[in-house]
Amino acid sequence: MSEFADAADIARLKSDTKVWAVVGLGANPERPAYGVARTLQQTYGKRIVPVYPRAEEVHGEPGYASLSEAAAAVGHIDVVDCFVNASRVGAIVDEAIAIGADAVWMQLTVIDEAAAQRARDAGLTVVMNRCPAIEFPRIP
Repeated sequence: MSEFADAADIARLKSDTKVWAVVGLGANPERPAYGVARTLQQTYGKRIVPVYPRAEEVHGEPGYASLSEAAAAVGHIDVVDCFVNASRVGAIVDEAIAIGADAVWMQLTVIDEAAAQRARDAGLTVVMNRCPAIEFPRIP
């Protein structure tokens, strides 16, 4: 792997997590977040929590406008999966820390070393510049 992802962390997130907040997940089936969330839900049995400004229902799950709103409604969020522009991910990582998430997963091309370090310093697992729909099938 690389400094952006540890294979053991990815394996643990695959096997030991249940609730994934997918930030940037709206109802548009043309967006990558839509298909990845479906894969997390149907293939890996994750509960997906859509987080998007319009708070749209996606894949049968109610949407929320913010991570804080989502956490208040669903309880503990294991992983915050970030489908946002790298320039915006820092604020989402800070919110993930504030709600007590266990991990932050930054999707392909979403790279923010400072935000990743803040998350690590707060005790969160960090995966950056990776996609679970690509990484999970590689793990037995």
